[in-house]
Amino acid sequence: MDAQGENVPLQALTREWFIVANAAKYSYHFSWLGRPIIQYPQDIIAFQELVWAVKPDVIVETGIAHGGSLTLSASLLAMLDLCEATQAGEMLDPASPKRRVIGVDIDIRQHNREAIAAHPLASRITMVQGSSVDPAIVEDVRAFVGGARTVLVSLDSNHTHDHVLQELEAYAPMVSVGSYCVVFDTVIEDMPEEMFPDRPWGRGNNAKTAVNEFLASDDRFVVDKAIEDKLLITVAPGGYLKRID
Repeated sequence: MDAQGENVPLQALTREWFIVANAAKYSYHFSWLGRPIIQYPQDIIAFQELVWAVKPDVIVETGIAHGGSLTLSASLLAMLDLCEATQAGEMLDPASPKRRVIGVDIDIRQHNREAIAAHPLASRITMVQGSSVDPAIVEDVRAFVGGARTVLVSLDSNHTHDHVLQELEAYAPMVSVGSYCVVFDTVIEDMPEEMFPDRPWGRGNNAKTAVNEFLASDDRFVVDKAIEDKLLITVAPGGYLKRID
């Protein structure tokens, strides 16, 4: 993996492919268990590896969209519960899931809310509508997390510097030691400036610049660069943050 990360020609080819693929809306081509996920398959696999390694009791996500990421998290948590129950020789109660995912979005469209609520994994999903940086919403999420021992956080809503920095300050403290805060779309900083003409974010004002400022003042987290070196293609370079203290 280190060799891939240090391979300059390979990195250049990867970046060139990413720019062309992004222009073709590559991330919009995939779904998870019937819900559009708007993620790259490489990051989906990386997220699966993290969940298996960390075994979180709760996953907190900002940004819901169509709910594909929520169903991904819910399905991974369901498999963790199933594996643990099988090893212990116990029966699962689908009505009372052990592990849960909490999703926050400022605008949960009614058709998406209904589709997520009707999904077979809905019992594991809690949706919270409101700004992810509203102190009242943050407190609601904190209450839902409760006394969970192991928490993983995924930030994928508004990608402006100020918003992501506020999210990091609000949600990163919820992450348990050894777990991760995954900040998506840090790749915006590495893309051509003209790629986001209709968005409030762009070079110099995005998730990566927010991560850089956050890490400069918070030594509890480090970038797990081995993940991006392995993936090569990822929307979260420098965004896989591991809590070490």
